[in-house]
Amino acid sequence: MEPLMGMVLSAVGTVASGALSGAGGEMGRRTSERLFGLLSRTRTGPGEAGPGSADGERQPTLPVTEPEQTAAALRLVEVARSSPEFAREVAEWVREASWLAPRAVPAVAHDASRPQMLPPVTAVFTDREDVLARITSLLDEEDRPSGAPAVVALTGPGGIGKTAAAVHCAHALRERFPDGVLFVDLAGASAGTALSPSDALARFLERLGVPPAMVPGDEARQRDLYRDCTADRRMVVVLDNAHSDAQVIPLLPAAPGCLVLVTSRHRLGALVAEHGARHLTLPPLSTADSVTLIRRVVGGERAAAPDAVVRAVAEGTGGIPLAVCTTGAGLAVREHLAWERVARELSDRTHGPGGSGMADGGPGGGPADDPVRLAQDVSYRELAPECAAFYRALAVWPWPTVTVRCAASAADVSPERARELLEQLARVHLLTEVGEERYRFHDLGRAHARELALAEDGHGWMAAAVRRVTVAQLRFAVAADFRVMPLRWRLGPAYRGLELPQERDPSDGKLALAELREERENLAAVVRAAGHHGFDELVWQLCEAMWGLHLLLGFHAQWIDTHRLGVEAARRCAAEFGDPRAVGRMLVQLAFGHMGAGQPDEAEAALVQAAEADRACGHHRGRASAVEALGLLRLKQWRYAEAQRCFEEARDVLGLIREGDDGWRDVPRATALLEHHIGRAEARQRHFTAAVTRLNDALARFRRLPGGGDAYNAGRVYMSLGEAHLDAGDTELALVCLDRAVETMETAGAGLQLADATELRARCHRLAGRPAREAGDLRAAAARYEDNGDRVGLDRVRARLSELGA
Repeated sequence: MEPLMGMVLSAVGTVASGALSGAGGEMGRRTSERLFGLLSRTRTGPGEAGPGSADGERQPTLPVTEPEQTAAALRLVEVARSSPEFAREVAEWVREASWLAPRAVPAVAHDASRPQMLPPVTAVFTDREDVLARITSLLDEEDRPSGAPAVVALTGPGGIGKTAAAVHCAHALRERFPDGVLFVDLAGASAGTALSPSDALARFLERLGVPPAMVPGDEARQRDLYRDCTADRRMVVVLDNAHSDAQVIPLLPAAPGCLVLVTSRHRLGALVAEHGARHLTLPPLSTADSVTLIRRVVGGERAAAPDAVVRAVAEGTGGIPLAVCTTGAGLAVREHLAWERVARELSDRTHGPGGSGMADGGPGGGPADDPVRLAQDVSYRELAPECAAFYRALAVWPWPTVTVRCAASAADVSPERARELLEQLARVHLLTEVGEERYRFHDLGRAHARELALAEDGHGWMAAAVRRVTVAQLRFAVAADFRVMPLRWRLGPAYRGLELPQERDPSDGKLALAELREERENLAAVVRAAGHHGFDELVWQLCEAMWGLHLLLGFHAQWIDTHRLGVEAARRCAAEFGDPRAVGRMLVQLAFGHMGAGQPDEAEAALVQAAEADRACGHHRGRASAVEALGLLRLKQWRYAEAQRCFEEARDVLGLIREGDDGWRDVPRATALLEHHIGRAEARQRHFTAAVTRLNDALARFRRLPGGGDAYNAGRVYMSLGEAHLDAGDTELALVCLDRAVETMETAGAGLQLADATELRARCHRLAGRPAREAGDLRAAAARYEDNGDRVGLDRVRARLSELGA
């Protein structure tokens, strides 16, 4: 089957099956209606005339069977090849349909995504060969149930080495699983820190080749897509530090060629009973293996200790690998710390000698015979007072990772000093470095440090540390967001006084976006921490500062989660003499998250609330933004006349703003955006003369904006002009506009928009009979779609290249 026919047939089947099952919500309904409209216009056979036909015959029915779907796809392809305008509508419809059921590249394809997410094996890993042998035996069983993955649950107390064992086994078995390895830390130390299945699925789907903007917003659809993406693959999936069965089960692939390794402190009964998981409990290391491990950690640079003393230290750690490594790290970096002293402290604290006061627990409040806690206490007592206070400050909230900025703010020290202290804690195994200047606690270490902070510093001190981190992260996010989208209007007072340098690197915006992406999980954690402590004014400002991150990169589950907190915080602020304008701002941003997640009903509800909230407080700029966003939703739903009315209403609301009023400086840019949107809606209604006039006016408005104009949005207008001219049949004018669009987007570094403009220009060359230039643009578009993770665009372009034989 030719590629174009295959793509259209796949879209027909997706929409038909979605309509029958009720999947896809409002977007699915609109996509189905659009299919009916397209089929009506083909008019190729009896009983398939469109509305108002002379013979009054019925409209097309839903193509349910395979022959019906093939016939429908064939009609669409045939008419598209003879009509440029119809071809554009079919291409748009195929793209929209793909959002209902996105697919990753199959594992067997030459360009399939084969993720390698495993952390490195620790250099001092010791023992656990029996675990690898038992997993290998399970994989080799002839009577293993077919149709399901092999699942192994490694359980045991904290610090027993479950993660190290799982990672070691996954590395050892990688050759048996050529399609890659997925790994996620589920942070299941408690229900409060546990990662949601939706967050884990979103990470996995992105690594499996699904563009972030196409990851579904609800967990059920994410799970279905995940199983589809992993079908027929041979992969290892490591689900580390699970809290419950409910957290793990949605992450199980359905492919029988997969191996799933789950680690948890809890017995996962449903995983065993319902999914056939093999349960392996990890015991402590033997004394001999503990001695081997501690000698490896200490290394050979330190003078050797008598075997009996080393054995006494090893026995004092209880065979718990985390305790062994923590103790060994302290000995490795502190030459003054004698083996004999460590052995004595571990023994005394375990047995509680008379008068020591340690029989009921160490300074962290844990049980006196907990080997991990004993080792941590020994290391903690060796810290200088400043470093000890620093250690406590890092644990005031379970940050996903601890950066220099986070650490310096929490402890109220300089970044330079924070770097030094982080390195000190890492050397004694109280922190682990997981990236460049990024550290992480073992969850037992965080619990130890947090208990010490509660006991020695108190809740007020901890809340103050959280506030300092929140303020620092807000400053970072605001500065980065301003660099990403410097011309958009903002409410938060944290943006006041920001200015771009006169000589700015053209790639600075892209660099800032990359910085936001790297920090996005910490930013979400800061929103939650600030909300927990009641720092409402900071919560909604943090959400506003994440606008560029989410608008350009997606991550819709996080977007919706944080901005729901932002809405609640803004409402509390408004009730307590805060800024009432923030309520509408948060609702509009939340609505865009819902739109991106394919939840139009939720988006519409939020926008209606936003418009009403801004109307109630007299905030014309905010109300115009809410009505504009509703128009964009209508545009996405192909309700073009309604979209145009929304944009015109938003323009009227802007007209109420007078000089000196809130938002008046943004009126010229906001008006230009609305003129662009109205022009797009007019073009989609085939009012080409009015649309081109409107779009040229928008282009002039963007060029007149201060600071040299808005080049990015001018480029977007050029794209819209190119489409309008192309649909009107004027390929030469379309080509002129699209040349400018490509040039502008290349300068702005807008990867996906550049790909779209290049693909659109390729269609101009096709209609003008220039196949070589068409193929060149298609190859350039394919490279850009691939660079930006748009698999659907890449497949579409490759299908056309295949038709050309290029």
